[in-house]
Amino acid sequence: MSDNKKQIAILGSTGSIGTQALEVISENDSLFEVYALTANNQVDLLIEQARKFQPEMVTIANEAHYLKLKEALADLPIKVFAGNDSIAQVAEMQPVDIVLTAMVGYSGLKPTINAIKAGKKIALANKETLVVAGELICNLVEKHNSAILPVDSEHSAIFQCLAGEGNNPIEKIILTASGGPFRTKSLAELEHVTSVQALKHPNWDMGAKITIDSASMMNKGFEIIEAKWLFGVSPEQIDVVVHPQSIIHSMVQFADGSIKAQLGLPDMKLPIQYAFTYPDRVKTKFPRLDFNICSQFTFEQPDMERFRNLAFAYYAMERGGNMPCILNAANEIVVAEFLKDKIGFMQMSDIIENIMAKAEFVAKPVYEDYVMTDAMVRIMTKELIVH
Repeated sequence: MSDNKKQIAILGSTGSIGTQALEVISENDSLFEVYALTANNQVDLLIEQARKFQPEMVTIANEAHYLKLKEALADLPIKVFAGNDSIAQVAEMQPVDIVLTAMVGYSGLKPTINAIKAGKKIALANKETLVVAGELICNLVEKHNSAILPVDSEHSAIFQCLAGEGNNPIEKIILTASGGPFRTKSLAELEHVTSVQALKHPNWDMGAKITIDSASMMNKGFEIIEAKWLFGVSPEQIDVVVHPQSIIHSMVQFADGSIKAQLGLPDMKLPIQYAFTYPDRVKTKFPRLDFNICSQFTFEQPDMERFRNLAFAYYAMERGGNMPCILNAANEIVVAEFLKDKIGFMQMSDIIENIMAKAEFVAKPVYEDYVMTDAMVRIMTKELIVH
């Protein structure tokens, strides 16, 4: 372990963000070192990563894979653990400088809380943490002198636009959306789209869950809730504009009417690296934006009748309490069922709307309320799908 290199723990190292983060570390090995890697199920890839990067420790959430992982790394001085509690403990290890939370969904909440309580810098790629428990997370960050550096391309863009602006008031945040693979499809056509079609995103290479969320625009819904907490703005200060080229990653409008935008090719390695190196910018070999090729930018309003999830997210954000937690838990279940072809694309929104109307609302939730809400909503959603 080197004294002058930033020690990074990657929670969710086998997913899309985790693997790209490891590429960033490889390309900047004089600046960063991998302290810990964690994965949920992909034990073979985790073994491969551990052998290459030689972290202090690795953890697999699924305890059934523990022996295989331990035996595969027996010749190396790497500590091997298993279980969700171990992942939460990795996040608070003393030598860690930055915790990249790249886990999928609600599972990122507990480890992020542990890392914040340990005063770590959080490179946040797990937007569901702020969607589910934004108020709790923001209070903990302040209390424990932690910091959240956004990794989502849209929130990284806003973060970059705000650099150097001091206390200049934000009039509006404008989140850009690609529109996903179904941007031009009618309601009738959307009734018949398949999970295979939904997984073909036109611009970004992402994991299955986030790709489906992008197709349904739930991803953008989550991003407006995340933006509220990250940047301290009210729901009416957050706009969404569809920008199919995915070159302008988001914009900020200031009190004088001026708008700043951050542009770049759709490549997650750039926001990952910026979170790791902030406030510095380190030279990269990433492809550059060529305005001779990217010569046309178009913008359109999102259609909240075809893509109702965006409207649900605005409602959940305005209602507050545990409503965003209800939204997230129901969405995680319907996406999993859609990926198994158990329900249709449009049914996902129908079920979410039904659950949001039925689930118990808690106006001022504490951590235990979020845990209870998440568990109950998952059961309710599964029962609704079965019947």
